[in-house]
Amino acid sequence: MQPHHGWIGASWPTPAGVRALTTTREGGPPQNPVMNVGLQGDGALNAVAASRRHLQLATVGEAGRLQWLTQVHGRRCIHADRRTCRTEPEADAVWTAERGIGLAIQTADCTPIVLASRDGTRIGAAHGGWRGLTGGVVEQLVRAMGQSEGAGNPPGEPGAELLAWIGPAIGPDAYEVGLDVRTAVLANTDAALETTLLRVGDKPGKWYLDLFALAEWLLRQAGVTQIHCERICTWSNPNFHSHRRDGTTGRMATVVWREAIQR
Repeated sequence: MQPHHGWIGASWPTPAGVRALTTTREGGPPQNPVMNVGLQGDGALNAVAASRRHLQLATVGEAGRLQWLTQVHGRRCIHADRRTCRTEPEADAVWTAERGIGLAIQTADCTPIVLASRDGTRIGAAHGGWRGLTGGVVEQLVRAMGQSEGAGNPPGEPGAELLAWIGPAIGPDAYEVGLDVRTAVLANTDAALETTLLRVGDKPGKWYLDLFALAEWLLRQAGVTQIHCERICTWSNPNFHSHRRDGTTGRMATVVWREAIQR
């Protein structure tokens, strides 16, 4: 899917009222057209605040709230409500059943993963770098959503009623990693997947990691079978922020939300 008006919309068959998008480098507020929602890199506080405000109005609107997280490449998952949206809890996954709350994940190469229940009553999002993915962030999010009140999942199948979309991330032709990452990936997946997830790199002791394939495999292990991934590479597309390509850079936001009921 091509960027449109500063973001790309998620392409997944969610129930009516559930929407998701990932911002691009363009499409910020008029006073600062560069869209950057992260305080990392060279982001100025006022410019980031303006980008976040612009994104809120474009998604949940004036009356809505975005839940931002202090992301640490961990596995903690929180439940978002109007109270938590006043803070930025330390976590890498979040879910809610409330309308008017958008869940925002910041990335600049990591995989943003969004989930929605098939009936549209619950949404979730996770920040999936290699540490978070191998550390269990996907399992924590799926479990939290699947065990929530009214989830309707069979015992032992927390992801059975969930749909997933994986947003833009660094592609497997650009994400070269070392032995520590290869070891963590294989220790937390299946040794038989090595040729699927990893490819020998151009330098000794290096491999190329497919984060998209890793995220998909972990979602399926958690019981999620309907997964949509367009494999858009942030490193090869200059209209996305990329930490691996640029070093000091801003952040995109991937947001999932439930639209307000029209009266």
